[in-house]
Amino acid sequence: MAASIPETLCKAALAASLSLCAAGALAAPVEPSSIEPEPLKLTAEWDKVFAQSDRVTHEKITFVNRYGITLAADLYKPKTGGNFAAIAVSGPFGAVKEQSSGLYAQTLAERGFLTIAFDPSFTGESGGKPRYVASPDINTEDFSAAVDYLATRGDVNPDRIGILGICGWGGMALNAAAMDTRIKATVASTMYDMSRVNARGYFDATDEEGRYELRKTLNERRTLDYKAGRYTLAGGLPDERPAEPQFVADYWDYYKTERGYHKRSLNSNGGWNTTSSLSFINMPLLAYAGEIRSAVLLVHGEKAHSRYFSEDAFKLLKGENKSLVIVPGANHTDLYDKKIPFDTIENFFSTYLK
Repeated sequence: MAASIPETLCKAALAASLSLCAAGALAAPVEPSSIEPEPLKLTAEWDKVFAQSDRVTHEKITFVNRYGITLAADLYKPKTGGNFAAIAVSGPFGAVKEQSSGLYAQTLAERGFLTIAFDPSFTGESGGKPRYVASPDINTEDFSAAVDYLATRGDVNPDRIGILGICGWGGMALNAAAMDTRIKATVASTMYDMSRVNARGYFDATDEEGRYELRKTLNERRTLDYKAGRYTLAGGLPDERPAEPQFVADYWDYYKTERGYHKRSLNSNGGWNTTSSLSFINMPLLAYAGEIRSAVLLVHGEKAHSRYFSEDAFKLLKGENKSLVIVPGANHTDLYDKKIPFDTIENFFSTYLK
């Protein structure tokens, strides 16, 4: 049987490379890149929006992602035990580790897991420039970088590592689970699909013409920003509580009050760079969700405006180790702090991080 075209091309490429080696082709020495964290200015005092637990130990740590960005994290560790199952937590989108992700991480540490809550690249205490920008690629990589760190700790079992993403980082977590086979279990809580909401708007109300106009506006802003030598911020939540829509009022109730306000939180203050959403429009995060073989738990509030993101993502998942839990009476931000089903989440991780 005649060789296929790809097979023929591969053989030709191999022959060409061998002939170059035989001819003594010129090559400059290239050293592999080192993995070196940059020094970060980390806050020493406890500045979370939740109380510190006396049942776990806490310390600040850093790790480096594949793009050379150093990430800052809070590590929470049970006071007894070893060879821990470990969980990396991040989100919500525009929040910092001192808010909801830290609460999740500390509580799960109280239940026996070693956990880290990290600030994504370009935000909070983490490195990366420009500031206040999000990326479907780099922020997915942030989760895998957290796995790098956890898998190389002496007190963590590298075969028992999970991740948990909140809000927009729920979609990032699913994308990471589809890519990173070291992740054995994933929880997405009150999930947003940031690709979908940026490309199609809320409830898929934006059509092709609307996307074109959005791209046009954002690319014009790119030119203006470059000319000005700085990136324009889109703005966070308003100073006054809005009467509607209700879900924006719910966000305000968390990010703009003592319940959840933090000085480093984008949502509590000036928001993301205006052009930050550009890459999400063309890069669907859940393209390979159906290929996730590890366990996945989706958690969402019954009354959340965003509930459809989890319900539609669940339809993409395959296998008996996937589940969707709807929390009765809960809205989107209730799962930031008020109505988190920790028993359900603990049981899920205990089952799949054995």
